[in-house]
Amino acid sequence: MAQDTIVQEFCEMVRLDSPPRREGAFAEIIRQKLAELGIEAQYDGAGVRLGGDCDNLIARLAANAEGFPVVMLNAHLDTVGPSAGIEPVVEEDIVRSRGETVLGADCKAGIVIILEALRRLQQHGLAHGELVLVFTVAEEVGLLGARHLDYDALEPLPAMGYVLDGGHQPGKLTTAAPYADEIDCTIRGRAAHAGVEPEKGISAIQAASRAISQMRLGRIDGETTANVGTIDGGQARNIVPETAKIEAEARSHDEEKLREQTAHMTDILQREAVEYGATAQMRQARTYNGFHLDPEEPVVARAGAAARQVDLEPVLHKGEGGSDANIFNEHGIPSAVLATGAGQPHTLEEYLHIPSLLQCLQWLLAIVTTK
Repeated sequence: MAQDTIVQEFCEMVRLDSPPRREGAFAEIIRQKLAELGIEAQYDGAGVRLGGDCDNLIARLAANAEGFPVVMLNAHLDTVGPSAGIEPVVEEDIVRSRGETVLGADCKAGIVIILEALRRLQQHGLAHGELVLVFTVAEEVGLLGARHLDYDALEPLPAMGYVLDGGHQPGKLTTAAPYADEIDCTIRGRAAHAGVEPEKGISAIQAASRAISQMRLGRIDGETTANVGTIDGGQARNIVPETAKIEAEARSHDEEKLREQTAHMTDILQREAVEYGATAQMRQARTYNGFHLDPEEPVVARAGAAARQVDLEPVLHKGEGGSDANIFNEHGIPSAVLATGAGQPHTLEEYLHIPSLLQCLQWLLAIVTTK
């Protein structure tokens, strides 16, 4: 497939909207593309558990030579918003959206790379081991597809996995990612008329504000971050707000530091609510566990050696976000994240650098064809 055709396929993919839990139409196109290569894909039933219209898609390409490990390749089917009506624009070596939406290169660039790698393996008769292909749903809303994946369908588990969901730089390999907690808090005060008898009210928003003002937020240290992402409360400008809902998170590469930061945030919310005469209903949960892969581990060493084969300098990167790799590592499949040539994800400035995409494709081919 020539460069122009690869770009055309990418543009066709991003035009088809696939928000979390609504990936069904797009997943069916991927299933058909695999069928054209003689690869049968199966849905795993995760969609029912997630309340979505689509399951994870699992397929296998049998080995055509001995001496290779079983390798899993993964990309997620969903994109963040705004994604309805994506119109890609190709400007020399760059693909962007027209500006009203994201581009969707996160993670459709990874899907294009995987599909084209499969085509080239077959077209050129390249020797490879068994490949397990996993296309997940609802990654962008808490890695839910990977979390609810039918891991029994992967048995025996692949020796290693590569998640095509990285950044712009070819050769960049994410080998570590943080632990993360989510915190939801509802503060309840007492409503009152804001002009007639405000002294009878207890402002949940003011209690929340006092708590947030005392939190350690932003970059706490080289391993830890924290954020209050949303505040929602009140009914009208002339009513003392009875409730305020807060959504927050904390992340750290050090699990003990994460526990301390999460406790710091929840303790302050509880304390300030009580001191202000309100109550705080708290929910906290582990969003995902972190991972760290040593440079000598086979999944890392293989990717590094393959990068050098195609004249790329391997760069081991400690990531600050979560991906399906967090869940795969937790389930015993050592997995690293590969770059795809995409940049500025989750923004209207998202782009795909075509030469980098092609370099990442060559890198993936070298990974799966190296003994």
